[in-house]
Amino acid sequence: MAAKQKNEEQIALARKLNHVPWCEEYEKMISGMLYDSNVKPLAAARFKARAWAHKYNHTFPSEPDESNNDALAAHRMTLLREILGHVGTDNPDDDAFIEPPFHIDYGANIRIGTRFYSNFNLTILDCGLVTIGNRVMMGPNVSIFAATHETSIQSRRDNIEYALPVVIGDDCWIGGHVVILPGVSIGKGCTVAAGSVVTKNVEDWCVVMGTPARVVKKVEPVEDL
Repeated sequence: MAAKQKNEEQIALARKLNHVPWCEEYEKMISGMLYDSNVKPLAAARFKARAWAHKYNHTFPSEPDESNNDALAAHRMTLLREILGHVGTDNPDDDAFIEPPFHIDYGANIRIGTRFYSNFNLTILDCGLVTIGNRVMMGPNVSIFAATHETSIQSRRDNIEYALPVVIGDDCWIGGHVVILPGVSIGKGCTVAAGSVVTKNVEDWCVVMGTPARVVKKVEPVEDL
């Protein structure tokens, strides 16, 4: 269900991100309220994200001195910082590596921690804030959906939608073809088995699997880094 008022906590988090298309409808969007995605600032931001994705997904270093994995990783990290709200740190050892193709709605609403890795075809519909912790790994074809719609028909006819935030904690492993639905928080140290659909929150140190995903075991907690 869509919210009736702005979420000041989510707005405060967004103020720490880069490339944000600030406007009234943006604040409603990240607050979980019904909003119009076709206003000019949001439409322009999505166009920018699609142009960026085309570049990211179709370019490759070609110079002889750039024909190695380190150069490729550095090149992709530079591109990621052009669009994502936050990614990694200034330390190259903390960089993210996302195999193309990589698909986003805005990019600005995505915050990625250190040492993130995703295999091919990651899709993040980041109409709400999507926060991914440190040392998270994802298999191919993972989909993270912060965007959603009402089941009542009229708002969809009117092109009105809403979004809910998604949070993935530190040290998680998300298997291939996993789908994470709007509003879900996954705790630290969790494993989500391949092919699962995560429809509700997952506590720390859990292994979940299935459609919908259910806890099948707990793992031994480790100290925070």
